[in-house]
Amino acid sequence: MSLPAASRLLRTTLRTRLMPAANLTYKPAKHNISAGEQAIALTAMFVTILGPSGWILAHLEDYKTKK
Repeated sequence: MSLPAASRLLRTTLRTRLMPAANLTYKPAKHNISAGEQAIALTAMFVTILGPSGWILAHLEDYKTKK
């Protein structure tokens, strides 16, 4: 099912006005991060995200019981 030409033209016009093209530039990094710093950052992210989830899953039976 195709849209009439006027509808397609209007949709294209609105799309280009609402979302202008991004100005992307590709440059080398200003600060090089060492492998140790990357490992620390990745570990911190995993602990922050997976730690609470693991705690909840490990204690799920405790949460199910009413005291």
